[in-house]
Amino acid sequence: MDFQWYPGHMTKAKRQMQEDIKLIDLVIELVDARIPQSSRNPDIDALGKNKARLILLNKADLADTEKNRLWKEYFQEKGYFAVELDARNRAGMKTIQNVIQEACREKIERDRKRGIKNRPIRAMVVGIPNVGKSTFINTFAGKACTKTGNKPGVTKGKQWIRLNKHTDLLDTPGILWPKFDDQSVGMRLAWIGSMNDQLLNTDELALELIRYLTEAYPGVLAKRYGVDEQAGEPADLLGGIAQNRNCIRTGSEIDYSKASALFIDDFRAGRLGRITLETPI
Repeated sequence: MDFQWYPGHMTKAKRQMQEDIKLIDLVIELVDARIPQSSRNPDIDALGKNKARLILLNKADLADTEKNRLWKEYFQEKGYFAVELDARNRAGMKTIQNVIQEACREKIERDRKRGIKNRPIRAMVVGIPNVGKSTFINTFAGKACTKTGNKPGVTKGKQWIRLNKHTDLLDTPGILWPKFDDQSVGMRLAWIGSMNDQLLNTDELALELIRYLTEAYPGVLAKRYGVDEQAGEPADLLGGIAQNRNCIRTGSEIDYSKASALFIDDFRAGRLGRITLETPI
């Protein structure tokens, strides 16, 4: 499967970010904790050069607990501030505010020496589509100040948001890079829903995800669907999932497409358990 998806508005958004970055003190980058590296946009490091950086490992509640720890340590060793996050839960937002202050401590100290007091930190929130940016902003602000959705591309324009007297946020549209040099990155992005499902082969996605899970998380499929993971190839296991979930057409024909969609939805919703699809190298 060849993964390419780069709507025209994303090119415009990237150009706008190049201008807006001059206005901000901190880049807050959301990644999906299930694929922390694959859900990063390589352009962000170039755009955010010489700015304070905070990476939020969003959807950490869906990801492997031990892998969350490893990824947090990985980013911290690279010089980023990093926080595990469930953007729907307001409980962790005070921690993030404290980390923002810590990340911008040098800037705050420079302002103090210049006699500038209490100027809000200006932060840009970035991330690829469907990684949870709008949900994070709304939860952080404690109100619905951006439009949210469960499909890529809902946020299409920039907007400044006054969170409190300490922080102003600049929201930006989610952007992907124009092409994937490593097609496995595209596969992982498709698994978590950061690409338009209508442009993808759902059956092939399901088969590859089954192949990965039987190797990396043995027993998960057996527990959820009652299938024998040692009994055959991914197509055989998908057939077993279809039977378990009654994905059968008239005439007792297996509906593989329905089973594939159901299986991928189960993974995305966390019904298969806490799973991470890549490990720090």
